[in-house]
Amino acid sequence: MVFVEGCKNPKAVSIVIRGGLERLVDEAERSLRDALAAVADAVKDGKIVAGGGAVEIELVKYLRKYAQKVGGKEQLAIEAFAKALEGLVMALVENAGLDPIEMIMKLRAAHEKEDGKWVGVNIFTGDLVNTFELGVIEPLSVKANAIKAGTEAATMVLRIDDLIAASKIEKPEEKETKKPGGEEETD
Repeated sequence: MVFVEGCKNPKAVSIVIRGGLERLVDEAERSLRDALAAVADAVKDGKIVAGGGAVEIELVKYLRKYAQKVGGKEQLAIEAFAKALEGLVMALVENAGLDPIEMIMKLRAAHEKEDGKWVGVNIFTGDLVNTFELGVIEPLSVKANAIKAGTEAATMVLRIDDLIAASKIEKPEEKETKKPGGEEETD
């Protein structure tokens, strides 16, 4: 291989991925493609949001306030959706080895403050920080698509569950008998 380094404003670059096993190289290539696609989306759209659970917690805050105004069954559905979004942050916190309940409570309190919109979890230190300033960002389109896809998947599961439940309900069958004139009579 020939490496040409230190070029000013190169028109093309190459990334060399190496690893001990082919499977590791394949996984590294997949991760790199995902990262490059996210960067391309951010550049194309020009819109980014803070990571570290900041967006989800902010959405939860607004959903819970809105649910109180709606009332009824709709309120329960909105609160369940908010709880599901909060579950995403809990998974992030648990995967970082932190206490999810403690962190969620701290995040809720931080987002109630006027300047807390971008507060998220720094998974390396376990602190709450302005993740936007820290550089932990995500393309808006990726975040919106993830929430939309998750919502659609959950909706599909619920619809299938409803169909299965409805099919188990036995409906009484109507008995049909024939009259001498060929007309049908139902009991």
